[in-house]
Amino acid sequence: MSARVRGTVSDAALEESAAHDASGTRSPSTKAAAPVSPYKGKTGWTRIRNALFYSVDGFAAALRNEDAFRQEVLLALVLTPIALSASVSSAGKAMMVASVLLVLVVELLNSGIEAVTDRVSLEDHVLAKQAKDMGSAAVLLSLINVPVVWLIVFFG
Repeated sequence: MSARVRGTVSDAALEESAAHDASGTRSPSTKAAAPVSPYKGKTGWTRIRNALFYSVDGFAAALRNEDAFRQEVLLALVLTPIALSASVSSAGKAMMVASVLLVLVVELLNSGIEAVTDRVSLEDHVLAKQAKDMGSAAVLLSLINVPVVWLIVFFG
């Protein structure tokens, strides 16, 4: 392990040592520049405003295109007031609401995985199936979590 001290290790030497691959042979020292996203580089209020609008767009797309998400939003609209009016501690109410919101979060992530998988290819592929099945399993676990949390809060 070498410490980088001014004047002892030049940037050129570091680049040259990084050019060696695992087999010990030398790779070409020219690297292709990584593509730069036009969406990166914004800072401050502009970034926050853009992030808010992208989030609203994502939420709207899920409501428009995902039946399961609409059902889970309905479930959240029913269960959240019940949780908030329950005769339990504030921490219990928070856990109950969080368990319901977790379902929405996991469903959004699952929908994103499905959308990207379909964008890449609509043909059947074992990895695409695995990705979609794993996303679905995550949603199932989050749904199972709701009654488990609620039962623990209500009955200890």
